[in-house]
Amino acid sequence: MFPKENSSNGYHHQPPAPPPPPLPLGVGNIHSHRERARRGTRRSRASPDSLGLRVYDQQPQQQQQQQQQQQQRAPCTDFDMAYFHSYAHLGIHQEMIKDRVRTETYREAIMRHQSFIAGKVVVDVGCGTGILAIFCAQAGAKRVYAVDASDIALQANEVVKANNLSDVIVVLHGRVEDVEIDEEVDVIISEWMGYMLLYESMLGSVITARDRWLKPGGLILPSSATLYMAPVTHSDRYGESIDFWRNVYGIDMSAMLSLAKQCAFEEPSVETITGENILTWPHVVKYIDCYSVTIRELETVTTTFKFNSMMRAPLHGFAFWFDVEFNGSEIPSNYHSSTSFTDNHLVNGCQRKKRTNPSEALVLSTAPEDPPTHWQQTLIYFYDPIELEQDQVIEGLVTLTQSKENARFMNIHLEYTSGGRSYVKESVMR
Repeated sequence: MFPKENSSNGYHHQPPAPPPPPLPLGVGNIHSHRERARRGTRRSRASPDSLGLRVYDQQPQQQQQQQQQQQQRAPCTDFDMAYFHSYAHLGIHQEMIKDRVRTETYREAIMRHQSFIAGKVVVDVGCGTGILAIFCAQAGAKRVYAVDASDIALQANEVVKANNLSDVIVVLHGRVEDVEIDEEVDVIISEWMGYMLLYESMLGSVITARDRWLKPGGLILPSSATLYMAPVTHSDRYGESIDFWRNVYGIDMSAMLSLAKQCAFEEPSVETITGENILTWPHVVKYIDCYSVTIRELETVTTTFKFNSMMRAPLHGFAFWFDVEFNGSEIPSNYHSSTSFTDNHLVNGCQRKKRTNPSEALVLSTAPEDPPTHWQQTLIYFYDPIELEQDQVIEGLVTLTQSKENARFMNIHLEYTSGGRSYVKESVMR
């Protein structure tokens, strides 16, 4: 049952729009990689059509300014529509909510920052089923705008009503780039992280919400994020995917090896590894300050790296993972904590010291040695392993670029040198 047109929390539903035009080639497979890599998919989110937008009375001058702003915003593409449609599926939201590390860390972050939230205005970017918006309401928020472009917003509105929170939570069905909020907000909360942190490009919607509505001195949760990489050894995975074909029930099927390598390792793989697979201390690919990062800054991320293997082992590829931190204003904005890996390592070319007191910041980590999450780790495998000696150097560069075909896809370019030989690996996360 859809909500009535004038439900008490301001949700506005219109008759369904005509079906969209046929999708461009490749749109229908937007989740094919993730479905191959693991069962279930990740993400909902916040940024489609104008269906169900709440409308506010505006003066002609305001309307003109709004039209100018909308012309500057990114248009909603067929790829976006397919993306939003995929998040109407309840299974994705169930997977995310069942991730206790994720959900309980967000709830703890909200309660730790209750003094910033109580009596204040909050926007939840990409609210999904509305659970974070409800946590904020329970923390005493005066009003929460829960924004989601997916049709899951319809169910979120019903959840809000079922919990008697319609006087606090306003569900807005539409892109954060398109919906209108007629007041500044004190807090932005969002669970925007994709695989390998930047996949799916949802952080851009958080940046848009920040620039449109956040008051000076307002709070963003999470406040920062860090993407890491490290070389890995994973003989079991290589054996299961490749060496299997060398002897199949006594039959030599090594003619399949080239195809097996392509099928297994052409695209990034989302899977769980452990600290035992990691060959060196990690390298910081990108540090993101959510208060200052720009959309353009995320279009291309490049870093050079240099590792020294801590053991003799075959190098099978590189693993990527991320942390996000939830820092309030009691922590200086120029303070950046680190992980437990090492006392000092590079952050975007600058040294950063290890956090000495874990209570200084609340961290949600997807690192191999931490409790597993639904993000797991993202691995870029080589077609052939490199035999490393202890202390052998692996150096090169990695570039992550939003795909021109679809900005929610990510092109990965790896150049690496070890043992006097140089290699290049190109991959696309889609």
